Amino acid sequence: MAKKPKVLPSIEWLEPRVKAMRVLSLLSFFALAGLLAVYYLVFADLHGARPWVILLVELIPWLVLAPAMIMGSARGHSWMCFVVNLYFIKGALAAYDPNRQLFGLLEMAASLAVFCSALLYVRWRYQLNRKLAGEGEISVA
Repeated sequence: MAKKPKVLPSIEWLEPRVKAMRVLSLLSFFALAGLLAVYYLVFADLHGARPWVILLVELIPWLVLAPAMIMGSARGHSWMCFVVNLYFIKGALAAYDPNRQLFGLLEMAASLAVFCSALLYVRWRYQLNRKLAGEGEISVA
């Protein structure tokens, strides 16, 4: 039995969604970085540690992936989906501490927004690329 080919959505349906998810992923990407910066530079009680050192260590994955995210690389967005899970876990652990509960919940929400928007961007970007390459066209033999 022949496998039925998957039907790709139309270009008109994909293009606005790709643009919207790219904007949303960048906004949530920078919002999470801003949340980390504000928390560690203003609110965190680090018991004598230098806040900019802690922030720099926290943002190393951000600095590595920022060029790919800004350029709109689907591969960079897919790597961000992996990396942002660490921030979600860190936020979940912080949410259990009564002193850091709000920060933990905000970090979880921001990392979830990054994950979902980057994941949808990657999915729709590859579908759009396949559609623009002519895949999914009905050919008459």
